[in-house]
Amino acid sequence: MSGKTDYFCFIFSFFIFPVLIQSAALPNLSKQSDSKCGYESCPKTDPNKLNVHLVPHTHDDVGWLKTVDQYFYGSNTSIQRAGVQYIIDTAIEALKRDPQRKFIYVETAFLWKWWLNQNDAKKAEVRALIDEGRLEIIGGAWSMNDEATTHYHSIVDQFTWGFRRLNDTFGECARPKIGWQIDPFGHSREQASLFAQFGFDGMFFGRLDYQDKTTRLTNKTAEFLWRASSSLGKKADLFSIALYNNYSPPPGFCFDVLCSDDPLIDDPESPDNNIAVKIKIFYDYVQKQANYYRTSNLILTMGGDFTYQQSEMYFTNLDKLIRHTNRMYGSQVNVFYSTPSCYIKSLNEANKSWPTKTDDFFPYSSDPHAFWTGYFTSRPTLKYFERMGNNFLQIAKQLSVSSMLMDSKELINFRETMGVMQHHDAVTGTEKQHVAEDYARLLHQHMTQGAAIVSNAMEKMSKKKNISKEEEVDLKYYSCFLLNISSCEFSEGSSNFVVTLYNPTSHALSPFVRIPVLGLNYTVKDFVGAEIQTQMVPIPRFVSSMPGKKSTAMRELVFRAIEVPALGYRSFYISETDSGSSVQEVDRPATVSSIGGNWYNISVNDNGNVLIKWKKIDLEVTQSFHYYQGMKGNNSQFINRASGAYIFRPNQTSLHIQFNGSYSFYVGPLVQELHLKVNDFVSEIVRVYHEERKIELDWVVGPIPINDSIGKEVIIKYESNLKSKNTFYTDSNGREMLMRVRNYRPTWNLSLEEPVAGNYYPVTSKIFLEDKERKMRLTILNDRAQGGSSMADGELEVMLHRRLLNDDAFGVGEALNESAFGTGLVAKGTHYLVGGKLDDLVSMAMMEKYLAVELALRPWPLLTPINMSFDQWHNTHLTQHIGLRKPLPANLQILTLEPWKDNMILLRLEHLFEIGEDSELSQPVEINLVDLFMNFDIIAVRETSLGGNQWIENMKRLKWQAESNEIEEEVENFSELTKSEDDIINVVMKPMEIRTFIITEYKFRLKEEMK
Repeated sequence: MSGKTDYFCFIFSFFIFPVLIQSAALPNLSKQSDSKCGYESCPKTDPNKLNVHLVPHTHDDVGWLKTVDQYFYGSNTSIQRAGVQYIIDTAIEALKRDPQRKFIYVETAFLWKWWLNQNDAKKAEVRALIDEGRLEIIGGAWSMNDEATTHYHSIVDQFTWGFRRLNDTFGECARPKIGWQIDPFGHSREQASLFAQFGFDGMFFGRLDYQDKTTRLTNKTAEFLWRASSSLGKKADLFSIALYNNYSPPPGFCFDVLCSDDPLIDDPESPDNNIAVKIKIFYDYVQKQANYYRTSNLILTMGGDFTYQQSEMYFTNLDKLIRHTNRMYGSQVNVFYSTPSCYIKSLNEANKSWPTKTDDFFPYSSDPHAFWTGYFTSRPTLKYFERMGNNFLQIAKQLSVSSMLMDSKELINFRETMGVMQHHDAVTGTEKQHVAEDYARLLHQHMTQGAAIVSNAMEKMSKKKNISKEEEVDLKYYSCFLLNISSCEFSEGSSNFVVTLYNPTSHALSPFVRIPVLGLNYTVKDFVGAEIQTQMVPIPRFVSSMPGKKSTAMRELVFRAIEVPALGYRSFYISETDSGSSVQEVDRPATVSSIGGNWYNISVNDNGNVLIKWKKIDLEVTQSFHYYQGMKGNNSQFINRASGAYIFRPNQTSLHIQFNGSYSFYVGPLVQELHLKVNDFVSEIVRVYHEERKIELDWVVGPIPINDSIGKEVIIKYESNLKSKNTFYTDSNGREMLMRVRNYRPTWNLSLEEPVAGNYYPVTSKIFLEDKERKMRLTILNDRAQGGSSMADGELEVMLHRRLLNDDAFGVGEALNESAFGTGLVAKGTHYLVGGKLDDLVSMAMMEKYLAVELALRPWPLLTPINMSFDQWHNTHLTQHIGLRKPLPANLQILTLEPWKDNMILLRLEHLFEIGEDSELSQPVEINLVDLFMNFDIIAVRETSLGGNQWIENMKRLKWQAESNEIEEEVENFSELTKSEDDIINVVMKPMEIRTFIITEYKFRLKEEMK
């Protein structure tokens, strides 16, 4: 799967009968357990001693060197000896042997897979261990997600689904209280904000820049209060802990079957008795660690990757470690089994003031030459496929509600696969090739199931009632997953077809639609039968000749779908004709030297660079392609580190890709295009649509040549006349923006030996720079996660594709040398380029926000080959559906609308703007929920925490004192939810708030009521 899906939309309508839904039993979110789990199960600490919390744990990657199933079942041992089913099996048995023992588990995907294979007796044992607080669920998401390349939509979704499985299966004692992000390669501020909104009391993480870690240990600031949102205030504050030894045990104290450390031998008759020596080493280690932390509590992570496959082996030695340490040094230390939440509790009870942090932990460097910034871009086609999966999952969930199909096994499979895709060795591109292929297989399989859900929903919703049996026709609604490379069998194989555009966003859109076709002339009628203007545009040869592309289409039919309703659809009837007055044929290049419409002048210079000049403001951009040569390196020393799947390490500054190709302009009434072939492996299409202010740049990169035995990392540069003064801005997981300053870190004095890689940051959805004096901004929005930077004032660069010939020695064990269809991988994607004055009538913030939403939730085309006239089709099917009864305020969106358990519905509302981002749209806004949706009335709702697993009124988080003289206003954990005497449910949304509701009672409306 390569590249990006072109900008499409699809919308729907339906006929429904009145149905009153009222759950007999509300979800068990507020159950107060009599069990001694959570903080009540924590061991007592001794205020007069150094309390050592031993945390037995296993870190089980949901795919990395082996596939998900290979890891679970323990197969493919030639790669790695790892079987998760045995870990959970033996950990349960080990816990049963001694009530003092504790164990934590994290990855719900594996736990659920294991659970499904257990008998009732085993399930009862596990529930009892959880209720006793001896088996504690930490994190609780479907997988331990990456934090650089993931979008907040998917982070929230996969935590929500993990929480739901835990809540439904185990109840309140399995509700996670702690974030456990021990292995991701850097940490985002938005992740911390989301954790706080989930109701977590803290987070543990393992990886931070080696210089940052040294500074924090020296200053005793490895435990701190992370202020993760200036808009949300204390709601987003999260106590955070940088672990001393990543997530490993002390050196010499790994007692697992996978380890080579000696066990503890306490037989007094044995000549190998090592207790005195080993315990002294352990005691010295904890004393050393204690020098770097503020309280009399220490946490030691006793576990690692896929440890505890023979759990009793580890626990037996930990029993001895605890017993003998307390015997020998009990006057100074108190060693015991514990959990991360018990450690957090002990810090909270210490009543100390803590340092604060407001930035994030990117980029992460583990040594002077190892900046983990390459994975921001690695495997660009898989990164796009994942983003496309989220887009389609939201559509499938919305349509499941709107059609009353509600939950299904297929939808559950889709949710769970998207949860797997968030794993920190999945979407990151840091897995082995065969694992990447398995991820793609899983996602394709469950997107196909999602397509069936969507088609069934559309059939149900679009079919008119009260028509005769003779008139009744069943139509299928097909998704074309290869529209990103201008390929669709349903449009290419039909002379008559319907395009139905569904809009998953919360505001009406008027997108331009592009459909590959074989014919020369077509007419397009809108949902009421009016013929609309179209344009035919040739598909560039560099797209039509992409490896593996089976389509024979040479052209794309372009038309504009005006005002497609929010959460709704409109259908368009398309028929091939001998000639069409509404069709503008643009097969031949135009005899012009530039394009751009009313806003721009876009041309090409002799070097093959695209020159963009704004017509109404003093802004100019030169767009060009370059590449870095990847360091070969043998990884024997830091200085010999190679560029690989994780690491970006160029051996010099970027090289300009020489122009030896050609270009053509195409001009028509709807779109003007530049088709530019730079050379044999880099091409692009630059588009300006009629009356639109964004510039769309479709890039095509690959196969990257390696016949010179040099790996290459291709970038796109945008050089402007703005004065940005070393500063640029990147998004955090698609949400709030963070300021970046070249060659600088806010929290320590940076020493930088890799000036390029050390200035790269994750770009999940947007990167921009500003000229403060001229009040101008230049912004790039992307369709997948990428790495980006500003290496010179006025300049932005984004990495598009990587092909490398050396491993970087961080575990994956193979070079990032992707191939497909017998040659190097070709990737195709999109950037939106937006520039303007910050005080323009249409604010830059608003324009960028809406474009980012549209890139994440693209309107989706559904195609229906048809053998009937427009009138026959129109008389038997609803050609439009309006999803919302009233427009949402411009600064709000419906983040989630999905079926929930017991026929209830999960609804999330989101305020899109930060405080101060826009003079008007950054204000709080009130909305009435009762008459929000066209097809059903909300009668009763209850608000939950962000993850849907706790009633909002029950969410009580630990309070922390910051090292600050600031006087802060106490902020409630949630805004008002009020119900008037007229049963009007009002919600006030503040900047950056996401609020989650379970609709417990609702009434579907009759078709005539929806008019």
